[in-house]
Amino acid sequence: MPPSQNSLAQTLKALHKPGNPLILTNIWDCITATAIASSPSTTALATASAAVAAASGLSDDDLTLPLNLHAARTIGLIAKKYNLPLTVDFQDGYGEQLEEGVREVIRAGAVGINLEDFGRELGGRGELYPIDVAVSRIQRVMEVARSEGVPDFVINARTDALLAGKDLSEAIRRGKKYLEAGASNVFVWGGSIRGGITREEVVELTMAFEGKLNVSLKVLDEGLSVKELKEIGVARISIGPQLSRKLIPFLQEEAEKILTSN
Repeated sequence: MPPSQNSLAQTLKALHKPGNPLILTNIWDCITATAIASSPSTTALATASAAVAAASGLSDDDLTLPLNLHAARTIGLIAKKYNLPLTVDFQDGYGEQLEEGVREVIRAGAVGINLEDFGRELGGRGELYPIDVAVSRIQRVMEVARSEGVPDFVINARTDALLAGKDLSEAIRRGKKYLEAGASNVFVWGGSIRGGITREEVVELTMAFEGKLNVSLKVLDEGLSVKELKEIGVARISIGPQLSRKLIPFLQEEAEKILTSN
């Protein structure tokens, strides 16, 4: 008998172990989902919104709720086939479509989401949600999850406080409030413009959140290794859209070999 959706949520939550973190090699379509799901080392599937958007010829900021849900539904079929928990990068929750969108993403088979506190506006980025609003949005997601029979739904609460020019203390303040509101984990986004977050910041954040920290592993350039992040004690490691970006030059090179062969 296949596992129930809430038992998959419990599995996903249990995989977040400080010092022995869940490692997610993010995906964006059925092909990549199948490739990752079929690996014996894979314990969960996770989408990356930037890669999902790129697959439709869009920037991350222009990814619509319908397109994100379409990806979630198709990838959800692969997750179901392999009995793996699926978490979806849900950006900022799409404004007033939050409850509607979360309900649909759960019905697509997801047992967790990434939820940002940086609101998106038509044509560009908005601003950080006031902390009480961001907290309320986490609570609203959990209310929907409970009504859908997934009380152990996993929210990886992302704060863009650093990217918005705030200091680390504000990221910590927000992260603690998000955990209190029902999030299972916190993702403090540094962003490429800022250069990510430093080792010292990772250590401080890990201590502040008692290990409930998601760190983005750099696979395209130098950064902290998986071993180092384990030693620091984080609970979750992801790579976002980096696999999709790494794949492009490989495809170009292979196509060029075929096109120029005699």
